Amino acid sequence: MIEVLSVAGISLVSLVVLLILTKLMGSKQVSQMTMFDYVIGITIGSIAAELATELEQPIQPLVAMIVYGLVALGITIWTEKSLKARRMLSGKPIILLDKGVIYRENLKKAKLDLSEFLTYCRIEGYFDLNQIQTAVFEHNGKVSFLPKAMQRPATPADFSIQPQQELLQLPLVLDGYALPQNLKRMGKDETWLQRTLSKQGYHGAEEVLLALCDGSNQITVFPMHPPKGPESAGIE
Repeated sequence: MIEVLSVAGISLVSLVVLLILTKLMGSKQVSQMTMFDYVIGITIGSIAAELATELEQPIQPLVAMIVYGLVALGITIWTEKSLKARRMLSGKPIILLDKGVIYRENLKKAKLDLSEFLTYCRIEGYFDLNQIQTAVFEHNGKVSFLPKAMQRPATPADFSIQPQQELLQLPLVLDGYALPQNLKRMGKDETWLQRTLSKQGYHGAEEVLLALCDGSNQITVFPMHPPKGPESAGIE
């Protein structure tokens, strides 16, 4: 029983330290990680798992985990301040295709073969390479594409149209609870919210799953319990 409690206690400690280190190092999606970030993340996770089951000398893996985290934090700060360090650790973007020319040597630098490159093109919707002006391999492993001018989607600017700028929607009700801070940011209060919900047939925030409001005071409400119907049975 004592051993089980020890494992539980050490696991909680490793989890807390892991969360603190994650906050210090910053949050990135896996697709945005550099190779260094990825390796450090795996290493710290492995040490944390080892720490959870290390009963005899738990301090050693704990210290190792903290050291890895602090070194990663130091390198992050270093790369933010030094362009040379950033290029050395993160790498530089590599042009794979430009003006109808595929650069084979750059494909080798990016560790890509032609089949993989064509796969990236198809994923982004380019089944015809003639539609691409430039393709760039980014340091996070993604490929960015610049379409040719005649292939890019038309924008309002192309037609000299000036559409009204859309504004960010803020949630005012979440899981049946009103959000006073967001109401304040919108210049509203709970009385206004209650009145607005009443106009749409709701007796209060507890009947609302999600309510969103934009800068023009247009509110979109999703009910907590939508009416049952054929759609509720799912899609066959």
